[in-house]
Amino acid sequence: MTTHPTPFERLGGESAVRELVDRFYDLMDLEPVLAPLRALHPTSLDGSRDKLFWFLCGWLGGPAHFENRFGHPRLRARHLPYAIDSDARDQWLACMHQALEDCQVPQDLAQALWPSIAQLADHMRNTPDQPSSSTITAPAPP
Repeated sequence: MTTHPTPFERLGGESAVRELVDRFYDLMDLEPVLAPLRALHPTSLDGSRDKLFWFLCGWLGGPAHFENRFGHPRLRARHLPYAIDSDARDQWLACMHQALEDCQVPQDLAQALWPSIAQLADHMRNTPDQPSSSTITAPAPP
């Protein structure tokens, strides 16, 4: 029986997931167009970085760090206190898309993951869209 490596293994394990998460949050701090998304987060991103790292490790098929600490992710419920509309979703996706590119995630892996990433981000929407001046649209798959 042949086993296929998990996305977690293909990405490079915990160090690669941490690099991806750190780049994601660094971009959020660096790019002015992502300021509305950044404003949804606490002043210090340390806790957010850890939680996304823990979640992605398990989501990608690696260690279940998040579940071991907090139980089932229940992501939508955990995000209900934050107003997430299509603009916030698209900013999050743009940030993740750039992080995947900057971390040189193999294109075939990024393309395979992208539909699930986009579906997950869309599922977090909990606020009706308002007329916006956002200059970000959801990125195309890598």
